[in-house]
Amino acid sequence: MKDSRRDFLKKSSSLAALSLSGLDARKAMSVPSVREVVKDAGMQLCLAYFWGIEPRRVALARQMNVLGAVGGINPGMAGLKNIPAWDEKAVRGVKEAWEKEGLQLRVVEGPPSLGTLTKLGLLGRDQEIENFITLMKNLAKVGIDTICYNWMPVISWARTTLDRPSRGGALVSAFDVEDIKDQTPFTEYGPLTHAGMWKNLEYFLKAVIPEAERTGIKLALHPDDPPVDQIRGIPRIMTSVNAFKRLLDLYPSSSNGLTLCQGSFASMGEKDKGEDIIGAIEYFGKRKAIHFVHFRDVRGNKNNFEETFHDDGKTDMFRAMQTYYNTGFRGPIRPDHVPTMADDSNEHPGYSTIGALFAIGYMRGLMEGVSKSSR
Repeated sequence: MKDSRRDFLKKSSSLAALSLSGLDARKAMSVPSVREVVKDAGMQLCLAYFWGIEPRRVALARQMNVLGAVGGINPGMAGLKNIPAWDEKAVRGVKEAWEKEGLQLRVVEGPPSLGTLTKLGLLGRDQEIENFITLMKNLAKVGIDTICYNWMPVISWARTTLDRPSRGGALVSAFDVEDIKDQTPFTEYGPLTHAGMWKNLEYFLKAVIPEAERTGIKLALHPDDPPVDQIRGIPRIMTSVNAFKRLLDLYPSSSNGLTLCQGSFASMGEKDKGEDIIGAIEYFGKRKAIHFVHFRDVRGNKNNFEETFHDDGKTDMFRAMQTYYNTGFRGPIRPDHVPTMADDSNEHPGYSTIGALFAIGYMRGLMEGVSKSSR
């Protein structure tokens, strides 16, 4: 029995060696090559906090090891009163407030001091711009280098429905241009044109980009959401891929870039004539113009769309993540506009905490996949 067992082991060893030799000869073609995983594909995974320090959301972020924060500058978070949000004390105080929670403020989204006067070219815009430059200088002093801003005066992010039932009864936001077609136009700002909005944007860029370059600040312009031509007589210009190409041409600079909000880009265009999302990521990624990413998806087009779960929209989300990675994007990225799920509040539509947990898990899985398999 012992001899039989010894003979069997010898034969097995020989077969195993032969088998391995064959694998080597065939260059292990049946065994895929897997690279070592890079955490979050080297990107800076963040969550949005537009209502201050939310204890439950912060606690879950720490447990998920998602330690990047995105939000505004609210002096009250640091116990400060009667000082402007662009003041160095306010900026430093807010940064330190996040650090006490174990988080790092990576992006200022919705910057103070940039408002209707600048976007519409009204009297007082030069003071707004000067305050914005002060903000950039003070952010640079504390090590925050990215500002997400938009060019949507008067009416910013807009939806016509905030609680449309989606998969399994989750609630999502939606937009239907038919619901706003009869709304009264704003008239107090006088006649407004798309050409005028472009001139105002160029004026702003020429004033702030030189200082952004000196301080190392990256300006990331967010698309108009929804990307329609106008709402209540207010023109909207950042509504297409070509508009963002024009943005980069207005003032070529490493500081002049965009927030690639996938949901906004995915809702651009008419029915069956949408933008090439993967192509857009590749184009702007190769130019190192993507400074910040909002990772989300939709169904529909600019005139009629609804938000979706990250795995339920029209975009190939794996290819999107892969293209960010392959074009060298390693900056801040966050989930955006998630469905409100069971037992969670719809007080802030699009920012359900449970929905954010689903999104983070989905994104992290994609990140691991692309970091192991991409070229």
